[in-house]
Amino acid sequence: MSRLGNLFSEKKKQVLNVYCTAGYPEIKSTLPIMKALQDSGVDIIELGMPYSDPLADGPVIQASGTKALENGMTIHLLFEQLKNFRKSIDIPVILMGYMNPVLQFGFEEFCKTAASVGIDGLILPDLPEYEFETEYGAIIKKYGLDFTFLVTPETSVERIKKLDSLSTGFLYAVSSSATTGSDKDFTAVEKYLQKLQSLELKNPVLVGFGIKDKATFQSACKYANGAIIGTAFIKILEGEKDIISVTNHFIKAIKN
Repeated sequence: MSRLGNLFSEKKKQVLNVYCTAGYPEIKSTLPIMKALQDSGVDIIELGMPYSDPLADGPVIQASGTKALENGMTIHLLFEQLKNFRKSIDIPVILMGYMNPVLQFGFEEFCKTAASVGIDGLILPDLPEYEFETEYGAIIKKYGLDFTFLVTPETSVERIKKLDSLSTGFLYAVSSSATTGSDKDFTAVEKYLQKLQSLELKNPVLVGFGIKDKATFQSACKYANGAIIGTAFIKILEGEKDIISVTNHFIKAIKN
């Protein structure tokens, strides 16, 4: 069973997935932040691969990606940094990014290298369902990587079930059709999550976009297996020298 499979078999609720941008705030910040997240009690790390045109990301994550690119972060360098990360990090780690740089790297080579360093899964929001089914899904499966599709409140029930059937690891429930970091009406979000819960999907569901503190995390977890925090975490790292201490404080405030 995969690390994600093991996690969700042992922990059904309150799963915390935290997004961080590789190479931010400094080029060498990636591994120390990942270790600090694990040590603070995070369940999954979603590691963002910076890209110049990240369509689903709001201004905070976009800015972190721009800074990471200015710092010199590339997919090649990221894999170099991740070569031995499994010596100190046990929790599931997934790569989140966009197809353009992955295709430039070479899709199969990317999957092969990701698996070889110990990555567990991928989120590529701009990989269409059709291309996944006809070409890329088989490559992802060949290297034992999980793949997560995103659904929104506007996604039809038929399509939700289809994307759930194609996903492994978990299903990413975007809380609204907006970019990351936007404030959300959590009453509406809860109704949407109740709908997802009623569908009895194959995969666990994690909620993302607008989760920023203990209150929104708890609200998201009422009708889902857990939640994803990105923008709020990236914000606290901006201009911060002691990234370990602020990471620990931020995560503890959400979990305790």
